[in-house]
Amino acid sequence: MNVTRFRAFARRPMLRRVIAAAVLLAGVWPALAPAAQAARAFVSNEDDGTVTVLDTQRQTALATLPVGKRPRGLALSHDGTRLYVALSGLPKCPPPMTDEDCARLPRDRQADGIAVIDTATLRPLSVVRGVSDPERIEVSRDDRTLYITEEDAARLAVLDVGPASVRATVAVGREPEGVRASADGRWVLVTSEEDNTLAIVDAHTLARLSSVSVGKRPRDVAISPDGRTAYVSGEGDASVYRLALPTGAPAARLLELRSEARPMGVALDAPRGRLYVSTGRGGSVAVISVADGKLVTEIAVGARPWGIALTAHGARLVTANGPSGDATVVDTESLRVIGKVATGRGPWGVVAEP
Repeated sequence: MNVTRFRAFARRPMLRRVIAAAVLLAGVWPALAPAAQAARAFVSNEDDGTVTVLDTQRQTALATLPVGKRPRGLALSHDGTRLYVALSGLPKCPPPMTDEDCARLPRDRQADGIAVIDTATLRPLSVVRGVSDPERIEVSRDDRTLYITEEDAARLAVLDVGPASVRATVAVGREPEGVRASADGRWVLVTSEEDNTLAIVDAHTLARLSSVSVGKRPRDVAISPDGRTAYVSGEGDASVYRLALPTGAPAARLLELRSEARPMGVALDAPRGRLYVSTGRGGSVAVISVADGKLVTEIAVGARPWGIALTAHGARLVTANGPSGDATVVDTESLRVIGKVATGRGPWGVVAEP
């Protein structure tokens, strides 16, 4: 088509709009592409009541959101639209404070709840009440149910997202902390720090099927994609346990880390056959082969890493480092630290976008 014929053709109203749209997209797309590629993670800051939003590719902080008292556990809906944050009015009582001394401190029961954040606008939507000292949160695969560990009440609270109300509670071990649901939606697993057990709960009937002995002060749990195997970190004896689901038997120690390690958060990278475990006061992330239970390496990440999460496709690993007030980003291909990002005070939990 020559220039004269093209100009005449382009005078048609519909074609002019198409051409204008094409020109606009050609100019805008390069600017939008980096944002579309950004992978975000959310870090709860226990000591200043905020959540920091991170860009894990650029290793920068995007925003800091006030959420409420003592934010700890975090969970994202599987469609990525909602962030849930566990808030507690129970005072923080770190060692060497005794339980008796802690019990004398004032408690704000009105602060207990689950904050709900819109991840697109980063604005708070609501705070769901009716839970007691919530510590960790898990979201069902259909995004309709939250499973919440109530640390002071030794219960698992089951909360309906739609009406935003507690449907049921399940008695588990004392000081429940970690909670995970299997990918097939059949099981919910809860660790009990004081009882040194893992409770296996039927997600449909909400019956506790069994309580399995694991390592000392179990903190977190990860479940294989097929729902047949669970891995549990034991802070008190530097252990990582492996057990079969749904019975829990056999439960066996997969690995014992060095004595300085205090296993905390657990993340399973099934495609790579790796288990990542933050070591708390050990200052590292242990990389473990799930095939043979051998330690692949330890990666120094910062002061007392606790929360841990993998980004989409397992490309990055993010840790929350409490005393140093930052988050570390690890490249899982090279197993090297590629950046650190300042957060709020006392970063505790971390979750990455799906």
